[in-house]
Amino acid sequence: GLMAPRIKGIALMALAIFAFSILDASAKQAMLSVPAQVAMFFRYTIAFLISVVVVLRVGDWQLLKTKHPLVQLLRGVMLLTSTYCNFTAMAHLQLAQTAAISFMIPLWVCALSGPLLGEQVGWRRWTAVLVAFMGVLIIMRPGTASFHWAMFFSLGATLAGAMYNILTRKVGAADRTETSLLYVCLVGAVGAALPLPWHWQMPQNGVWFFIIAMGLAGVIGHYLLIQGHRLAPASVLAPFAYTQIIWMILFGYILFGDVPDHWTLIGASVVIASGLFVFLRERHLGRQTTISIPAD
Repeated sequence: GLMAPRIKGIALMALAIFAFSILDASAKQAMLSVPAQVAMFFRYTIAFLISVVVVLRVGDWQLLKTKHPLVQLLRGVMLLTSTYCNFTAMAHLQLAQTAAISFMIPLWVCALSGPLLGEQVGWRRWTAVLVAFMGVLIIMRPGTASFHWAMFFSLGATLAGAMYNILTRKVGAADRTETSLLYVCLVGAVGAALPLPWHWQMPQNGVWFFIIAMGLAGVIGHYLLIQGHRLAPASVLAPFAYTQIIWMILFGYILFGDVPDHWTLIGASVVIASGLFVFLRERHLGRQTTISIPAD
């Protein structure tokens, strides 16, 4: 029946989130040895090369055509900005902290879809956005000893990530998924190469493992995400994005010995609850939900 594809879609979504968690953990590990700029360059270049191989395999040159070249360029720039902010933040913060703050993305999407997409956003969802922001403040706790400037980069990553999501919604059905992925990776690879002359450092032996894991996890994550969407509606899949916090706490502990403090967990719960409220509300209103995960 209808349930089977939905269950499959949810499983693929959960696996995609696991892949993105591996991406972040590998990036953090790689950045112990190389600058964020170098990690980003490899993250996008590997993804771009794989997406080129996919286009060659499919052998469909129509995939290189885009109906919205400017929007595709902007999407690439937004994702690159989001990745840069996220990588910078991850170099200094716990994975659990960056993950918890990243859950603000669907709420920014909700808030910005009013002015940018002309959708009505009522007081209930606006309240959820404000409550979520309180959650982020609980995680960040400006003015206390636990506050770190890198948290602003985390917040910046969520804004850029939300813009990426909204632009993706604008491209929507116009371009094929493979086309969108190809251009985002191309813009990312070119953009990430620009600062390299100032930051270049050749990764040493063990670091390559994490750099390749990063590139592969990014592509596999995106692929699983797309397949999941073909099987189940976004409103069903969206809540499963929050499973990321579990993986990030786990990887943070295993790789870096990090244990999130209770404030991070409380803040994360507030942000997640607000996000779930928005998803339920949008499902109730029959709105289109985009999966707003930070797919750096």
